[in-house]
Amino acid sequence: MKLIYPAFSKKLFYFRAHISKFVLEKNGVPLNPFMIHEYFLLDTVDRDKIRESNNTLVSRSDELWVFGEISNGVASEIALAKKLKKPIRYFSVIDSKRIRETRAEKVVYEKD
Repeated sequence: MKLIYPAFSKKLFYFRAHISKFVLEKNGVPLNPFMIHEYFLLDTVDRDKIRESNNTLVSRSDELWVFGEISNGVASEIALAKKLKKPIRYFSVIDSKRIRETRAEKVVYEKD
């Protein structure tokens, strides 16, 4: 099974288990940062340390899968995956219930 890093913004934090389930159903092993670290370990650990940990997971994964809108953090993870020449797939989360693969040109960036 491939190691999959599912990249998604905090807006989908509530959907984290569904994303892991989706990856497992597609025969991947989810290295889901929000399942490993919750949300920055409830802000008890420096965020830069968590980001470093996430980047390590990206570097060890076989692929990066992007779910939903792209935040600044997800954009950084995509940039790292591209630098490392990792395959990247994009998925839309529809009605908070369904996930469908989409093209990179169709992704939406969060407003910051």
